[in-house]
Amino acid sequence: QVQLVESGGGLVQAGGSLRLSCAASGRTFSSSRMAWFRQAAGKQRTFVASISGSGGSTTYADSVKGRFTISRDNAKNTVYLQMNSLKPEDTAVYYCAADLGSAAGYAYWGQGTQVTVSS
Repeated sequence: QVQLVESGGGLVQAGGSLRLSCAASGRTFSSSRMAWFRQAAGKQRTFVASISGSGGSTTYADSVKGRFTISRDNAKNTVYLQMNSLKPEDTAVYYCAADLGSAAGYAYWGQGTQVTVSS
């Protein structure tokens, strides 16, 4: 069982920055691929970024490339999302997810944290 708790969301002006954190429980964290997804009001949840267990491999949605950076600290069981040059269209609830390598894929999710970017 893995529990994920996000933090760091808030209200920021366009062009500003925020750093989201996701604290994970469980001894399988360092072998889990972790990801951030987001869901804007009235829209489907979409992929933002992911990182391998070692941190050596990352992927990003085209919409955030060059602005967002995903990272992890396995000693702290925490994954981060540094968000720079924020735009109003980045406004959404951001979710952390864990893939423990099973066929279920991202089977574990946090409760989400709201990010609001004002113009």
